[in-house]
Amino acid sequence: MTGSDILDDTTADHERLETELVAQDRDAARVATADIDEQSARRLVNDLIEDDMVRPIPDQQVLVHDPSGEAFDSITQLAVFHRGWRAARDAEDD
Repeated sequence: MTGSDILDDTTADHERLETELVAQDRDAARVATADIDEQSARRLVNDLIEDDMVRPIPDQQVLVHDPSGEAFDSITQLAVFHRGWRAARDAEDD
């Protein structure tokens, strides 16, 4: 391309816009996992214990996420992990 054709070419603009829209769609589809406060984490973990998905090990002061086998010493870490684990499982089902 020469002269004014170079200035009129919008191919790169279109590709950048498409890339941006794909990134936005991907971000919107992701589940937020890091924005959980301690109170929400406690509620979630208590529900998971009631549903037999988490097993407390008092003598070791850990919580075991039974579906994955992962152990945690922090309720918040467990809650964030479970949200991510659940999101991954849901994505596999889609």
